[in-house]
Amino acid sequence: MNGVTASKLDSTIEIIPISHPLNASVRVPGSKSMTNRALLVASLAEGTTVLHNALFSDDSCYFAGALRQLGFDVRLDSAHAEMLVTGLGGGIPAQKAELFIGDAGTAARFLTAFLTLGKGDYILDGDARMRKRPIGDLVSALKQLGAKIVNPQDPSGAIASMDTSQSICPPVKILASGLPGGRAEIGGNISSQFLSGLLMVAPYARNPVELVVTTELNSKPYVELTLTVMSDFGVDITRQNCEHFVIRPAHYRPRPVYVIESDASAASYLFAAPAILGGRVRVENITRSSKQGDIAFLDILRQMGCMVIEGEEYVEVAGPVSLHGVDVDMRDISDTAQTLAAIAPFADSPTRIRGIGFVRAKETNRISDTCTELARLGVEVQEHPDGLTIQPCAAIRPACVRTYRDHRMAMAFALIGLCIPGVSIENPACVSKTFPEYFKVLESLR
Repeated sequence: MNGVTASKLDSTIEIIPISHPLNASVRVPGSKSMTNRALLVASLAEGTTVLHNALFSDDSCYFAGALRQLGFDVRLDSAHAEMLVTGLGGGIPAQKAELFIGDAGTAARFLTAFLTLGKGDYILDGDARMRKRPIGDLVSALKQLGAKIVNPQDPSGAIASMDTSQSICPPVKILASGLPGGRAEIGGNISSQFLSGLLMVAPYARNPVELVVTTELNSKPYVELTLTVMSDFGVDITRQNCEHFVIRPAHYRPRPVYVIESDASAASYLFAAPAILGGRVRVENITRSSKQGDIAFLDILRQMGCMVIEGEEYVEVAGPVSLHGVDVDMRDISDTAQTLAAIAPFADSPTRIRGIGFVRAKETNRISDTCTELARLGVEVQEHPDGLTIQPCAAIRPACVRTYRDHRMAMAFALIGLCIPGVSIENPACVSKTFPEYFKVLESLR
């Protein structure tokens, strides 16, 4: 690579600055969120579905591997970005399985709900970080619907009580005999993936399912995406906004070809590059009409002074005359918060990011650790319970940015290295979680 210097590629990468305004056209991979939802729904449908433009990354491959281990016919063609899934109408072939899903949070939440439909004993576990990521609200809701979930590490089989849901993390053991159904209450302030997992499996419960969200729901666009994928496979539900859902028994229909949108979260890094380097970047395989909520990051770039040009099969961002700070609630697009944090020091006024307190329980504590790494670069930053405030910085200093094994830390902070000499990224291989070719794509901006 000409502009990215590797020092033990799995250890650090030094990002070499680009000294001219950008004029680039790039592509991003398929959406992780859509790939994993489609994998689950296709495995519940009866028949074969081909997912086109599917994401091949750590997270999606953990998910596909788990389905294979459960006895499903899942065929992967990374060269053509296709996944073939043969669903079994709600059945799970394996009656016993121990599934390891690394730090794939989406897979952990979706599979926990999915496994309750089977008939047998299943253990779901992950790596050290996954064992610290709470799923208690999901477990509580599934138990209200008649599922039996226990702690495989406790000889008694007990699991923490429902009023201590923050302490319930993988591993969990699902003693499955089908999901009875009924009414369940669930919190929406930790992860919308809990609700999404319940919604997708609910049509295969023996009785209708009623879900009541008892707190403010974070990341609402992801729930809307879930409902869209369900509808694409032939199942619609009754609901009142994002607070009350009724799902009656139904069956998904397979899709001969189901096209996965390109990943809007991944695109945010490329959209952000001209904001700090000038010039323009076109992302060819995504549109403003994307079903993914993170496409709204473009609205923030507009507020900061960028120009956004929308084409039929692309979005192009042009850098501003002057980059302005913003005060924004990113509750619904929290996966792009680190992207904004990385470009905020280059603005002419402070930037306040609000509404993302729940991201402390993501791959890393995304508020505290983002503040730590900005400070390492000499940026003045204030941490708040629900976010952070970033001050303009005229003298960002060289440093090796720690990533905490979080792909979004690596991808966001690499943008700073495109402007400032001497910035390197620790453990760049962590981007394989969602965007394995990220550094090659970043280099193509040159």
